[in-house]
Order: sequence, then C-alpha cells, then structure tokens
Amino acid sequence: MDYRKKTVVASVAGLTLEGMDIMFISFAMTMIIAEFNIDLATGGLISSITNIGMLLGGIIFGVLADKYGRVKVFTYTVILFAIGTALTGVATSIEQVYVYRFIAGLGAGGEYGIGMALVAEAWPKNKQGRASSYVSVGAQYGVILAALLSAIILPTLGWRALFFVGLLPVIFAFIVRKNLEESPEWLASQNNQNKKQDKGKLAQLFASPRITMTTLSLILMATVQIAGYNGLMIWLPSMLQKSQGLSVSSSALWTISTAVGMIIGMLTFGRFMDRFGAKRAFGIFLLASACAVFLYSFATGPASILIGGAIVGFFSNGMFAGYGALISSFYPVQIRSTATNTIFNFGRAIGGFSPIFVGYILQSYDMTVVMIYLAALYCISFIIMLTLKEANKDLQTA
Repeated sequence: MDYRKKTVVASVAGLTLEGMDIMFISFAMTMIIAEFNIDLATGGLISSITNIGMLLGGIIFGVLADKYGRVKVFTYTVILFAIGTALTGVATSIEQVYVYRFIAGLGAGGEYGIGMALVAEAWPKNKQGRASSYVSVGAQYGVILAALLSAIILPTLGWRALFFVGLLPVIFAFIVRKNLEESPEWLASQNNQNKKQDKGKLAQLFASPRITMTTLSLILMATVQIAGYNGLMIWLPSMLQKSQGLSVSSSALWTISTAVGMIIGMLTFGRFMDRFGAKRAFGIFLLASACAVFLYSFATGPASILIGGAIVGFFSNGMFAGYGALISSFYPVQIRSTATNTIFNFGRAIGGFSPIFVGYILQSYDMTVVMIYLAALYCISFIIMLTLKEANKDLQTA
C-alpha cells in the first residue's frame, strides 16, 4: 500500500473510532441518567463538557503535531480518547463521567485536524477534495458501528461494557505508529530553520488583518456546518413525529435515509471540489442546502419525507467532506495542523449550541420557522464564502 492510501486508511479509521466514541454517549444516555439519578439537563452537560475538551484538545494537539510530527501526536490523541472512553465505564459518579468525557474529548479533538493535515500533505491538490471526502465519511461509519455495538451490548451487558470497547483504538494507534511514516512535506520543513521556529504558533492564525479575516471566516463557515447538522439530526425526527404523525420506527427509517444521503453527498462533494474548485463547490452546495431545508418544511407523506431527507442530507452534510481540504489550502505546513484543529473545533464547540436554540424556537413556533433558521444559516455561510480569497502568499508565508 502506497503512502497516500495509508494516510487515508489511518485517518478514516481514526475518525470512525472518534465518531463511535461520541455516539456511545447518545445511545447510553438513558441508562446513565437512570443510574446516577440525574435530570436531563445534567445529562446533557456530558456532551457540552466533551465539546469543551475537543476544543482544547484540538488547539493543544494541533500545535504539538506541527512542532513534533503528525503521526507521533496522532497516535497519542487516539490513545487518549481510548483511555477516556474506557474510564467512563468505571465512573462511580456523574462528576467522574464529566472528567473522563473531558479526557476523551481532548483526544478526539486533536485527532481530526492531524488526520486531515496528513492527507492534505500526501495528496496532490487536484485530488485533495476526494481524499478529504473519504476521510470524512469515517464519522458516519462510526455512527453505524456505535449503533450496532449498542444494540448488542446495552441490552445484555449494560452501558459500562459499551465504553470498555473504547480500549480497542489503542491497538489501532500502535499499528499506525509502526506502519505510517511522517509526512514528507512536514519532514522537509524540518530542514528549514525559519519554518521550524514558526511551527505550531497559534498567533500565526491572526498574524495580519487579512489572515485574521480568513481564520474568522473559516470558523464561521465551520460553525454553520456543525450547527446545521446538529439542528437537523437532533430535532428533525421528533419534529416529524409531531408534524407528520410519524412513529418512532418511521423516524428511525428517516434517520437512515438521511445518513445514506449524507454519505453519498460527501463522496460526491469531494470529486466536485476537485473538478470545479472549492469556491464553486461550496457555493453550489450552500445555496442548494438553503433551498432544500426550506422546501423540506412543506414535505408531506412518507415518500416525500424519506426522499426529501436524503436530499437535505446530501447537500447539507456533503460539504463536511471539504472542510479539511479547504482549511488546509489556506495555511502553510508549519501551522496547518494547528489551523485545521483550531478552526474546526471552534466551529464544533459553537455550532454545538444550535440544538438549544432550535429547542427554544420549537417552544414558540413550528417546524417551518426552524427550517427558515437553518436555511438562513446556509445563506450566511454562502456570503462569508464569497469573501474568501484564494490561498495567497500572505497566508502561505505567515
């Protein structure tokens, strides 16, 4: 297997394991709430604390990966979120759950950007979109894997046993460390003393007004991506149950249909980005997402709901595949991992509050208003995207 394929396999596996780890909490939440006798808000805090850990981990490990090597730090992040996940299974109080999920979040937050940086540095520019899409689909594999393991383990062995599965990524980390070499581009930068001194400095993301504007624009775009995804996947099943009278099993079928649309959308977007460029690809998908979510509020009948859900998933989450390649294209090798992790995890932390806002909207309004809110988000992201300049010397020599 050549180096390019190895980077994709390692990054896909890492994101799959990260996605699996995050979804374990969703599937086990009811049991955790019951065991520790806590209310829903206290239980929901578990995800919030995990997101905070991901943000800090993204920044810390992004900086370390730029300084000391992608593969070395990548394996440490995998081991860290594996340990945090396994420790969750031995927690004796909700406070301990918070601590262990924070540890898992630190590792998970670091893994994403390092994997994306590895892929960006291994693949030629005209194929980075599809390579990034292959990696991004890993998160959906993780959701499917978590669902299967939860169905098998939770009814028989309970929620604690589910988290012990989290030790398996440790084995994966050792395999990666043994079989994957450091990025040639990163190794080459080690010989450049000026670049070596500038490695992993967070301040470089805000080194000039132009770079600062680019960084903030990319953070806002990433925030919209996560906010849209969370708003759709967390609330739409219950909204459909209420507005269309769907049963729980029917809404589960909707979730599967939408997830399939998302996977196809990611793989399509990657090739679309390579052929037509990032700006045109994001522009088309952002506008299509705004139209799709707005029109979806008028869908009626099982067929329209299933097909419409797949179309919404195709456009709204298809773009997720491009963020690794998009962010990497704006920053030089010495701060690429720092930039990717910091920008995307800021978006993940801020966008994670979207379901709360959607919940407030639903208390006073209906599904149509929610879909207008989501459509507006994509329009805002489209406007921001138009302000982005092509990767330029100012950024590449930061």
